Amino acid sequence: MKIDRREQNGVTILDLGGKIVLGMGAEQLRWAVREEMENGTRNLLLNCASVTTIDSSGIGELVSSYTATQHRGGHLKLLKPTPKIQDLLHITQLITIFEIYDDEKEAVGSF
Repeated sequence: MKIDRREQNGVTILDLGGKIVLGMGAEQLRWAVREEMENGTRNLLLNCASVTTIDSSGIGELVSSYTATQHRGGHLKLLKPTPKIQDLLHITQLITIFEIYDDEKEAVGSF
């Protein structure tokens, strides 16, 4: 998995690409989010537009990242989740937990 970091108006955006699956993808996401929290990031937007595959481990890591961010007084939101991610969030009823945006400007402004 590839993770690119950028900032916009006080919001850190992690552009995710590739697979978020058991092993490297899920672990990379975990460490990237934890590193952001340790460095003082409080507003985190995960851009999921280029995620090609996600499994239950990846969904679990999204939830874990959300929880870790909340416990540190931060906010984590999702940008452009793929249909596969949206389907899994609906099936698991996690769609009610995450704030999801299709427009980056709107997402950044929501913080």
